[in-house]
Amino acid sequence: MDRGVNVLALVKEGERYVFLYDDESAATLLQTFGRYAADNDLSFSWYDAAVLSQKVRRLQKDQQADSLLPLRETLPE
Repeated sequence: MDRGVNVLALVKEGERYVFLYDDESAATLLQTFGRYAADNDLSFSWYDAAVLSQKVRRLQKDQQADSLLPLRETLPE
């Protein structure tokens, strides 16, 4: 099975935050958002953490839904 890489990016106040993660490391990414939001030296806020967390969770949900879709067979005519 192929392991895909997901990408999230945020540009804010001249800083660029680019997050690359696979499906197995999504929980670690969510923790990273919290650490970044708690760091006063970064412009990354709790709002940014919440928005990006929602995107991660929505992507997980969409990928799970896609994997549950039945495969359609094409019947010869």
